[in-house]
Amino acid sequence: MPTTPKQDHPQHDEPTARFASGSIPKHLVAQTLPMMIGVAAIMSVGLVDAYFIGRLGARELAAVSFIFPVSMALSSLGVGVIAGISSVVSRAIGAGEGERARDVATLGITVSGIVGLAVGLALYLLRGPLFRLMEANSALLPLIDLYMKPFSFAFPLLLFLMGISGALRGQGAARRAAAILLVYAGVNVALNPLLVLGAFGWGGFGIAGAAYATITGWLCGGILAFVLLQSSDLPFHPRGLGRTPRRRELVALGRVAGPAAFSNAINPLGLAVLTGLVATQGQASVAGFGAGGRVETFAVVPLLGLSSSIGAIVGQNWGARQFDRVRLAMLWSCGFCLVYGLLAAVGLFFARDAVGAFFADEASIKQSLATYLSIAVWGYAAYGVQIVSNGAFNAVDRANTALLQSVGRVALVMIPVAWLLRPSWGESGVFFGELAANLIGGLVAAGFAWKIFWSGSARRAEAGEARPEAAPA
Repeated sequence: MPTTPKQDHPQHDEPTARFASGSIPKHLVAQTLPMMIGVAAIMSVGLVDAYFIGRLGARELAAVSFIFPVSMALSSLGVGVIAGISSVVSRAIGAGEGERARDVATLGITVSGIVGLAVGLALYLLRGPLFRLMEANSALLPLIDLYMKPFSFAFPLLLFLMGISGALRGQGAARRAAAILLVYAGVNVALNPLLVLGAFGWGGFGIAGAAYATITGWLCGGILAFVLLQSSDLPFHPRGLGRTPRRRELVALGRVAGPAAFSNAINPLGLAVLTGLVATQGQASVAGFGAGGRVETFAVVPLLGLSSSIGAIVGQNWGARQFDRVRLAMLWSCGFCLVYGLLAAVGLFFARDAVGAFFADEASIKQSLATYLSIAVWGYAAYGVQIVSNGAFNAVDRANTALLQSVGRVALVMIPVAWLLRPSWGESGVFFGELAANLIGGLVAAGFAWKIFWSGSARRAEAGEARPEAAPA
């Protein structure tokens, strides 16, 4: 006799679309708060790495400057994995397809590990040519190699962790997903000084110690992630791989994961170009721009947390065909972005001199940072609308729309405006490029959101003309 779904999973309840009923604002708060904590914890990792490696010397810090953009680009794969699994799982749960949600979660996690193995192997084999192409000199290449060898071999751990995080987010387990990030970040931060600098007469591993701290964080986070997943409504269940229509589900996962990964990577690439433009104005401008970026990263944590949590809420209601609730979630989310973004902008604008004094002693750097904070902060609200809308687009299988507007924001606005204004306005022109990209990007994202959720796919689905999943990307 064939085994029934209930017998396959006797210890787990059927997954329910918990966000398809109840208060939308309460759901948003309950999902966003833990993700804010998790996002802040992850951001602390890069700062701690840079601090302790910087104590090793200028060469080690320069080596990290080459490693950082590569690790950020690879992390974008993880963001795509989370978006893909969360999107398909949340819509399946909303549609009452609990068995499919379980099987897709297991398939997505398995594929994440396989992709991690392939990327890690490719990175290991190509690490030398890659960093030579980035113009790393012969003095830095051995230091880069010390970090990248263990990083490459352990990279599958990161994607495995991200795959589980996507399965948890899709079912609305934001606190569990945040706990994984906290453990990963906490282990990394705790081990960094010991493994990088050493203690009690032991000299540490140097720059390789930062890689070992990161890998240990991935391992501890991955173990916790698996334990939390197995006690959730969507446990990892290898038997589900045999009954899943793998090609169809792989297409569904890839249709979101691929564009989401590229969409997440495009902004760091744009900021890298802006850094090059700012560098023509002198080292003080670069330092001020870099410090401003760190301030901005923490200022927008609530917006990043909301963009991480909106997907499950929108996805479950979209799958349940509760389109009014989708629209309500978007209104509340974008409203929060506007209010918080403007409050943060006002606060940083008036505190710009104090912030500059905190980050630097040199008057020229303080002035550059103050200039940045007097311009770029006014785009926070629109930036929030853009990233929250992208999270919602991914959730309803419109990841190509998110990618299109993200690429357009950087390629058609950010870089051209900065390039055109820099000769006459100097560093201020480059900062205006970022502001223009955020303002226009937010408006474009709002327009796409209106088309999709108010006048487009949802309306057609409500009229019975098409399932929302079938709407063209």
